[in-house]
Amino acid sequence: MKIAIGCDKNAIDLKNSIVHFLESRENVTVADMGIYLHEEIDYPDIAYRVCQSIQKGDNERGILICGTGIGMAIAANKMHGIRAACCHDVYSAERARKSNNAQVITLGAQVIGIELAKVIINEWLRSEFAGGRSFPKVKRIIEIEESERCSKTEL
Repeated sequence: MKIAIGCDKNAIDLKNSIVHFLESRENVTVADMGIYLHEEIDYPDIAYRVCQSIQKGDNERGILICGTGIGMAIAANKMHGIRAACCHDVYSAERARKSNNAQVITLGAQVIGIELAKVIINEWLRSEFAGGRSFPKVKRIIEIEESERCSKTEL
């Protein structure tokens, strides 16, 4: 599985730990999309990099980390076709995939520690979209997104 990861300046240490953790797994390739050290790049630009790589098919999933995970989730969800979920517990991470088919997970470096982050990421990686009762809801999200996209191009 190809995973893109990015963070803001509040989450460099957590991102680096997660990169190391992911690289130790079999069948996982990690694309670290920054930031490195203490670059001055705002989190929406990092979210854009990671999500664009998913849109292009270069990566299957993405992990975004900022102070709370909320800003990254908002930024990622502005990208066409991206479903991002802010998760700070294992159940939410599982449901993000199984019920919502989220390709992106966001985490807060000031909310959770590395060990919990690893457990959350493990659950999110092992979970797959279950379809079932959730399928029509995800399909409707996609339809709404498409209709909004079309209405903006008509302006």
